Amino acid sequence: MEDFTNREKCYKCYRPKSSCMCEHIIKPIETNTKFVILMHPKEFKKTKNGTGHLTNNSIKNCELHVGIDFSNNQRINALLDNDEYEPFVLYPSKSSIKLNEEKIGLKKNALIFIIDSTWPCSKKILRLSKNLSSLKKVSFTHDKSSIFTIKTQPNEHCLSTIESTLCVLEQLNKHNIEDIKQSHLEDFLNPFKKMIDFQISCTSEDKKYVRFKKSFSYK
Repeated sequence: MEDFTNREKCYKCYRPKSSCMCEHIIKPIETNTKFVILMHPKEFKKTKNGTGHLTNNSIKNCELHVGIDFSNNQRINALLDNDEYEPFVLYPSKSSIKLNEEKIGLKKNALIFIIDSTWPCSKKILRLSKNLSSLKKVSFTHDKSSIFTIKTQPNEHCLSTIESTLCVLEQLNKHNIEDIKQSHLEDFLNPFKKMIDFQISCTSEDKKYVRFKKSFSYK
C-alpha cells in the first residue's frame, strides 16, 4: 500500500519522488501566451492526483501561485499592470468568449489565468480577488469526457486543469495565436496519463493487500 506521508518530495510537482511524473514531460511547450495557474490551498495538498503542477511544468511560459484572495498579490498585480499582456480568466460564463466559436481579437500577447480548484472554490477565488473578477472571461465548449478515471467529476464533461489547458492550447493554435506542433499537443497529457496509470496500479495493489489481510484473518 502506497504511503504518501513522510516521503522525499519532488519540488517541481510536489509529489513523493516515488510517484513523480516529471520525467514523462518530454519538453515544456513554448507559447506566446503567458499562463498563470491560481491554485487553491486545498489543491496544493492533493499530492496524489493534483494536475496543476503538471500543467505548470508542461508549459515554459507559465507560473503557479497558491492562494484564495489574490487582490494584493504583488506578482499578480505586476502582471496585470504589464502593458505587454492582455489579461483573461479561463472561466465559463454567459459573457465569456468561446474560443472554439469566436476569435479572441488580440492586440497583445494573451495572459490567461487558470483557476485550479473545485467549482465552489473557484467561484470564491474569483469573488474575493477583485483584481481578477472584472477581467474578460474565456471558455470553450466541448463534448470530451475526462480521462481522469480515478477521480469522480461533478458532471460528464468536466475536465481536469491539464485537460482544460490542452483544449485552450488547441484553440489558440486554430486562431494562429500559437504555433505549437501537433506532436507536442499530442504529448501534452503524457505525464497525466502516466499518473492515472500509477494510481490505478496503486489501487489494484491496495485491493490485493486488503484481500490478503481478510484471507489471512480467516485462517
